[in-house]
Amino acid sequence: MRNQGIITPNMFKLVILIEAQQDWLKFEQKWPKFLKAAEQMPGLVRESTSPVHNRLHGSLDISMIHELYFEDRSALKNAMSSQEGQLAGQILQAISDGKVTLLFADHLEDELANIKALQSPPKEGPPGDRA
Repeated sequence: MRNQGIITPNMFKLVILIEAQQDWLKFEQKWPKFLKAAEQMPGLVRESTSPVHNRLHGSLDISMIHELYFEDRSALKNAMSSQEGQLAGQILQAISDGKVTLLFADHLEDELANIKALQSPPKEGPPGDRA
């Protein structure tokens, strides 16, 4: 793991993989209820939703990825065990008929400019300038 160039601090996130639903319209109508509950979880820093358009490889039939970001693993665990977290989980299970996978994950992020800079050979200084 590279420490240099990371632009976000090590955050921890709950990754929610939502499988294809039998009644997608019904799921979408109830999704805001889950969002409202999840957004009340203590310690939530950020969230993102990614609708999946194509599966290139693999056996999971995932239709959407939703991520809830927290400062660290402890904050995520506290949020999950809170009353708000429990309610959000119950709503998610109900609206998805349990067709979800939940993952805890570290979140690291970097800008392409930083990555390229670390891949470039070091620039040489003037002759005799070797620290």
